[in-house]
Amino acid sequence: MRFTQSGGKINMEKAEAEVMEAYRAGVNYYDTAYVYPGSEAALGEILAKNGIRDKVSIATKLPHYLIKNGGSMEKYFAEQLSRLKTDYIDYYLMHMLTDVKTWDRLKTLGILEWLAEKKASGAIKQIGFSYHGNADMFCRLIDVYDWDFCQIQYNYMDENTQAGRKGLLYANQKGIPVIIMEPLRGGKLVSRLPEKAVEIFSDYPIKQTPAQWAFKWLWSQPEVTCVLSGMNSLEMVRDNVATASNVKIGEVGEREEAMLKQVVQAINAKMKVGCTGCGYCMPCPQNVDIPAAFSAYNHKYSEGSFSALQEYFMCTALRKDYSGASNCIECGKCEMHCPQHIEIRKELKNAKRHLETPVYKLGRWLVKCLKAY
Repeated sequence: MRFTQSGGKINMEKAEAEVMEAYRAGVNYYDTAYVYPGSEAALGEILAKNGIRDKVSIATKLPHYLIKNGGSMEKYFAEQLSRLKTDYIDYYLMHMLTDVKTWDRLKTLGILEWLAEKKASGAIKQIGFSYHGNADMFCRLIDVYDWDFCQIQYNYMDENTQAGRKGLLYANQKGIPVIIMEPLRGGKLVSRLPEKAVEIFSDYPIKQTPAQWAFKWLWSQPEVTCVLSGMNSLEMVRDNVATASNVKIGEVGEREEAMLKQVVQAINAKMKVGCTGCGYCMPCPQNVDIPAAFSAYNHKYSEGSFSALQEYFMCTALRKDYSGASNCIECGKCEMHCPQHIEIRKELKNAKRHLETPVYKLGRWLVKCLKAY
């Protein structure tokens, strides 16, 4: 849940009302993270105060990007247990695990032994990872460890980007439950739809809100285990619970899929590059994540600069090996394989110019410093 803040502090009265409303309605999975300001402590206080800790599942995340040695894992975990007022975590994720090399680095620091010990003691019940990036790397990460679950960004706009449907199906085939984050792309599929997309929803015979359609699309898919929602009002809680209570697997059929594809086309019409995220241009010899760069570049125009910069930063600068557009040496190999015949070299220059801002460069420099430290 996305707790409301006022003056830099979480509004605990409001947060408690929302959590308890969700709990009474049957919601039993609560997601947080070490780096969400005040969130772990707020959730822990609410669950303890109302005596429901053992009636719900807590999901939180190891900030592996802050870890420099094996002792750091224990330090952060102990702090999380204290914040959450508990002695065990139901679902523990490697937060924003970006690539196999990052996982290999954690292995050198003893992550395998540490996780095994925590699971054996009951301090961690289920082990997983959250992911932002392309489908191929996601599938590789799925295979590097015996994960209990995973978490991906997935919605009707990201069906063929991020881990996408390819990643969802791959994890499902491996028997790994998939938790969905960003079902509304941070609210963009509700509050920042182009006028044409709004008209398509309004004209469709079945009357649902854009949020309800986005959730129905997800819950209709049998491979989806759980959908996270950043709710910050009682109205959102009630609306989402009502939608979840009335969706059946397979309910979104061909007609509904066709309508949503029209919505996607209306959104894409506002974008700069006609990239479908197919990945035929990959791998790049210089490690540029071309689909991720174009996805963020497009989202600058459909969702705004902040959202685009955040996405680009997570998919390029946070990786063990940098994968931004500035790596491009214009070899042209990618253009020979692009079925959309995109001038990739030209568009990567544009993406670099619009996304690798001074703020981005500062963030990348800080990441380098943290890695060196």
